Amino acid sequence: MMARGNTRQRIQDVALELFVEQGYEKTSLREIAEKLDVTKAALYYHFKTKEDILISLFRDLTAPIDELISWAQEQPSTLETKQEILRRYSEALAGASPLFRFMQENQGTVRELSVGENFKDRMFALRDLMILPDASLTDQVRCMSALFTMHAGMFVLKDAKGDPEEKRKAVLEVATELVVQAHTGVTTVTR
Repeated sequence: MMARGNTRQRIQDVALELFVEQGYEKTSLREIAEKLDVTKAALYYHFKTKEDILISLFRDLTAPIDELISWAQEQPSTLETKQEILRRYSEALAGASPLFRFMQENQGTVRELSVGENFKDRMFALRDLMILPDASLTDQVRCMSALFTMHAGMFVLKDAKGDPEEKRKAVLEVATELVVQAHTGVTTVTR
C-alpha cells in the first residue's frame, strides 16, 4: 500500500487495506483507528462512517477515469481516440488497483452502496465512447470485450508471475487488438 502523507490519505489507505483483507462488513472504525494508532475522535474528524471513507476512496481513485471520460467526450470518434482511451484507461486502472481488489472481494457491499451505481455509470459512459453508432453487434461485443479484458486482466493476472507493468501492457495489447478489429473489420475468424 502506498504511504501517502496526510492523515486523510493514511486513513483511506489503511481502511482500504483492511476492507480488502477482512471485508468491508467485518472492519470497524475502531480497528482502522487502532491500526493507524490514532483515537476514534481523530478518525471522526475526517470521516464519520466507514461508508464516508469508502465514498472518498472511490472519488479519489476514480477521478482519473472521470477525467478520461470528459476528455474522450470532446474527441472525434476515431480509432486513434479509442486506442488512446484504452491506453489512459489502462493507466487509471493500474492506479486504482487496490480499489478494484476491494470491489472483487466485496461485491455485495458495492452493489448495496451508491458507489456501485456510480461505477456502473462510468462503465456505460466508456462503452458509449468505444462503440461506433453504426457498429454491427459483433463489433459492439468486441469493443465491450476490450473493456472487460482490461478488468479481467487485473484479476486474472494479479497472481501470475511476471512484471506488473508487462502484464498491464499485454492486457492493453489484447484490448487494443479487439478495438482495431471492430474498427477495421479485419478478422482472423472463419465462419
